[in-house]
Amino acid sequence: MKKKLSLVLIVLALVLLGGSIVGSARAALTYYSEDYVAQMDVKSIGVSLVENDKVISWRDYLHKDDAWTQNTGELLTGLLGKDEKLVLGKKYKEELSVTNSGSIDEYVRVTVHRYWVDCDSSGKPTTKKRTDMDPALIQLNFPEGSGWMIDNAASTPERTVLYYNRVLPSGSSSSLFADTLAIDSSVMNVVTKGSDQSYFYQDVQFMIEAEVDAVQTHNAKDAIKSAWGVDVNVGSDGTLSLQ
Repeated sequence: MKKKLSLVLIVLALVLLGGSIVGSARAALTYYSEDYVAQMDVKSIGVSLVENDKVISWRDYLHKDDAWTQNTGELLTGLLGKDEKLVLGKKYKEELSVTNSGSIDEYVRVTVHRYWVDCDSSGKPTTKKRTDMDPALIQLNFPEGSGWMIDNAASTPERTVLYYNRVLPSGSSSSLFADTLAIDSSVMNVVTKGSDQSYFYQDVQFMIEAEVDAVQTHNAKDAIKSAWGVDVNVGSDGTLSLQ
């Protein structure tokens, strides 16, 4: 039995616009997994999320026990200091990478979603997604030349799909798939129309969701097609490229 491992990360950060700008950051982590059948005995497969050189969360499958071990942590806890306010346009360090915490080599994919939601009167986020607000103003930077490939065919203004273009050996960490986080200061320039003008992005919250998938390297081309539904080329050195 082979396992496809998925780790879903939801990052929440609140932006309040008004006479002054107040910001706070919270994070929550949830997991889910899916199984698919392959003709291989998997010892263990695992993936960990690393933020600013610190392992935040992980989920590992132990074949001998047919069980998962996991840890759920929080992100962005160090983004702001005590009583510090979020500054629009400022680039905050948010270095995100993936570590292979299993005992077999693997290929890794990350899917990042960025969008806005309304907040209720108490400032808590609701489930109402604001499709009229620009996700590009949520600036999670994906550094070029990092070894992560953006799948433009699968990406949208809200969703960015990235593949690590090399094998991630057991115990090794990938390069950064993100390095800074900022909220574009132009949100202050968008106001509602009419006599009662207000900031369009007032009392909303931005959301970042990152799903990390790991697939074993054995029979990689077919395994990736089965798990991710994409056609890839695998070089003799294990380098991955999209067809």
